[in-house]
Amino acid sequence: MDGVPRVPEQRRAGSSAEPAALSFAVLGPVRARRGEEAVGTGSPQQRALLAALLLREGRTATAAELIDALWGEEPPSQALAALRTYASRLRKVLDPGVLVSESGGYAVRGLGEGALDLAVAQELAAEAEKARGAGDLGRARAVLGRALALWEGEALAGVPGPYADAQRVRLEEWRLQLLESRLDMDLEQGCHAEAVSELTALTAAHPLRERLRELLMLALYRSGRQAEALAVYTDTRQLLADELGVDPRSGLRELQQRILRADPGLAEPPSPAAEPAVAPVRPAQLPATVPDFTGRSAFVAELGEVLASAEGRVMAVSAVAGIGGVGKTTLAVHVAHQARAAFPDGQLYVDLQGAGAASAEPETVLGSFLRALGTTDSAIPDSLEERAALYRSVLDGRRVLVLLDNARDAAQVRPLLPGTEGCAALVTSRVRMVDLAGAHLVDLDVMSPDEALSLFTKIVGEERVASEREAALDVVAACGFLPLAIRIAASRLAARRTWTVSVLAAKLADERRRLDELQAGDLAVKATFELGYGALEPPQARAFRLLGLADGPDISLAAAAAVLDLPPEETEDLLESLVDTSLLESAAPGRYRYHDLVRLYARACAERDEWPPSERLAAMSRLLDFYLATAAGVYATERPGDRLVDHLEPASYPGLGFKDRHEAQDWLYAEAVCLLACVAQSAGRPETLARAIDLLWAAHDLSESGANSKGYEATAEAVLESARLHGDPRAEARALTTLVNVHHVSGRFEQAGQEAERATLLARQAGDLLPVCWASNALGIIALYQSRHQDGEEHLSQAIEHFRTLGDRPGEASALCNLSRIHLATGRTGSAVALAREGIEIYDAMGNTMRGANARYALGLALTQSGELDSATARLHEALEVFRDSRQRLWEGMSLFRLAEVDLAARRPAQAAASAEMALTVLRGIGGEWRRGNVLTVLGRALAGIGQTGRAQVCWREAMGIYDELGSPEAGEVRALLTPVQAA
Repeated sequence: MDGVPRVPEQRRAGSSAEPAALSFAVLGPVRARRGEEAVGTGSPQQRALLAALLLREGRTATAAELIDALWGEEPPSQALAALRTYASRLRKVLDPGVLVSESGGYAVRGLGEGALDLAVAQELAAEAEKARGAGDLGRARAVLGRALALWEGEALAGVPGPYADAQRVRLEEWRLQLLESRLDMDLEQGCHAEAVSELTALTAAHPLRERLRELLMLALYRSGRQAEALAVYTDTRQLLADELGVDPRSGLRELQQRILRADPGLAEPPSPAAEPAVAPVRPAQLPATVPDFTGRSAFVAELGEVLASAEGRVMAVSAVAGIGGVGKTTLAVHVAHQARAAFPDGQLYVDLQGAGAASAEPETVLGSFLRALGTTDSAIPDSLEERAALYRSVLDGRRVLVLLDNARDAAQVRPLLPGTEGCAALVTSRVRMVDLAGAHLVDLDVMSPDEALSLFTKIVGEERVASEREAALDVVAACGFLPLAIRIAASRLAARRTWTVSVLAAKLADERRRLDELQAGDLAVKATFELGYGALEPPQARAFRLLGLADGPDISLAAAAAVLDLPPEETEDLLESLVDTSLLESAAPGRYRYHDLVRLYARACAERDEWPPSERLAAMSRLLDFYLATAAGVYATERPGDRLVDHLEPASYPGLGFKDRHEAQDWLYAEAVCLLACVAQSAGRPETLARAIDLLWAAHDLSESGANSKGYEATAEAVLESARLHGDPRAEARALTTLVNVHHVSGRFEQAGQEAERATLLARQAGDLLPVCWASNALGIIALYQSRHQDGEEHLSQAIEHFRTLGDRPGEASALCNLSRIHLATGRTGSAVALAREGIEIYDAMGNTMRGANARYALGLALTQSGELDSATARLHEALEVFRDSRQRLWEGMSLFRLAEVDLAARRPAQAAASAEMALTVLRGIGGEWRRGNVLTVLGRALAGIGQTGRAQVCWREAMGIYDELGSPEAGEVRALLTPVQAA
């Protein structure tokens, strides 16, 4: 597409289509189209005439003005005749009436709406300015982006004449103003980390444009790179003095002073915000309110009044406390639904799982909330403090209700409070949050007898209760007027039409002296659950018991079917029936979860009632097998021909199948938390230890994704400890192999090498060759990073031999590509290229796209050093596309880093700086400090290449600090880069 605005084809009623309307482009080469068909505009001088007329926006230009526009002060002798010839030729190819003659001159008239790209850009710019004035930055930024997208290179490209020259300058200045305005809005919305890369390239292209320098300083400062921001000012001052003999303008000087004194006003917003959409994201996460909500009128009124008071003043916080099962969540959800109209920008909800041993971490919750509010994953910072600050910034100006359910304590809640006017938070917890500043506390007690009887009647039915009112009162009293107990008892009765209320009352009277137990704290809840459990049919009861055994925040339908050893359809019917009795919650379509205390009760029931006890172990073994078989399927789908799956422990329960690698990856990342919980749980038993470790190994992509890296590492450490505790050398070797990859990804090469040496020793003792292959491969690349090239070559040669022994062609290809890098580091460029190409051939023959990207990455490095820069760029871009598609953040960032190196070699420093900046953003929180130091070194070289020497020095100093702390030899290289500058 050439960017010329299209005009929709018009039709008359009852007639054939009219000819398509003309459209024109001047924001690039001057072109004309009739619908989809290009219209010839003739010679350059003829296009110059057309451009001059189009830019006058319908006004008449005299012949003298047009001659001056085309030829300036020295027109040819036959200029007027030539002008008339050009006009005649244009009139023939344009629609009748478009080019008109009048008053001795010419004009372009009768163009339809949107027919000229410049006019469209002007309308969009005006619309963006209007939206910005109204405070709608998201829309303003999006509309301005559409305007800028209309440019296709230099305006009026190739058009001769003084008029075109002047208009090119004007249009380029306007484009830069629009671009500055869009970048300014980027920073207003917190997208400073992403803006650094673009601004670095722009300041290189327009070194004397101070506004771009100012925006770059602000973006760097807000990204935590204060020294670089100040260095930009130093570079700018030197450049302006050398080129123009002037000082920076006052705005730039004032910004420097504000940065020096760390002006708090510069830190808003303090963290990257989401890529804004045309329409803001409006979350609606509240669980459904129960249709038979009963009573609690005083509490409903009290809480509703507090929430209503949030309007026009500071945030309202209400903390609802009470024992388990008293109805805190039900009340909070009901009140939240009633208050929805007061919070038009959305409602957020989270179960903080405070009653359990593993409550939700605030940083995890903040990540989920930020995504729900429209923030991209790449813009979510790592630390709790930064996420909390970004969360408050995103909520600023919005009216959002946040329901924080089942909180552990005030410390867990504080980072999750909106903290802005117009927002409100509802908190439920078993404890009174007296230390939650500004909270309106509500202590929720059991229901009154009337409320309890009313709830019971709504569930059971008026007709059945009316004839046995006293028995109904006995039932709710036996339940201790606890809402959850009443609901379970009533549901039990409603499901059995042959029972009378008296039958239920008699059953309650016969069981465990329930009133006494209901008054005993947590035991009260357990006694209440006993009612629901006792009402279950045997298949339901078995499902309730066994599903409670699995760790993890929830469980998928497929995983539950494995636990129960039932078809998915039958499993779903059972689980939905448990949801109906309130013993299980539907977390999302196809996913289920227990309330924390219900899970504890279910496990107690399993220990007491599941017979023989081996049934419990068998259920968990099936769950482990399901995860292992599915993860192995994911691995095989992503890496065709890889032999790892042939060396895993066999799984007796089948896993899921996937139509493509994207679906397989979706499953892996969606199940990451539950999968790792299963690994940790299963590693504690000797009979499942080996399969647990193999599951972790098959899912090692999680260690490289960034989002699950910490959880994966913690699980791997726990599994290794369990293997050592059980004295299983084979299991320990495989556990160590997973940790080698973790440490490698994190840049902890010394530790990775030690673990790989230990894994090799143990695997040889156990006769388990695959970990030996992997460890040797890892030791080879680690040796490369540590400049021990001879050791690296020995390890990789052994790895190639071992992989060939196993018939593992992809493993062999991996080692060949790593060996390519050793050859490259030792000056054997030709063989480095050949080895990498051999690896690509193996991967491509097997259809192994993802690992093929790693081979292309290696080939890109070799081609860079051999001087084949165009080919290197192509290979690295191929790798980058696959890594992005496969969610491999580490290798995405490293590919960008290598592309920056190619750009430097090709003397494209501005492009190199942009790529290096993007690499820093992608590698944030993953890859380790050594890799960060490498990127900073290249970024410094690129910045020096575009004249930003002060900022380059800041990057090099930071890199040198990293290398010095790690004891890396690269410190000397960076010190040499700094020395000439310091000496000067």
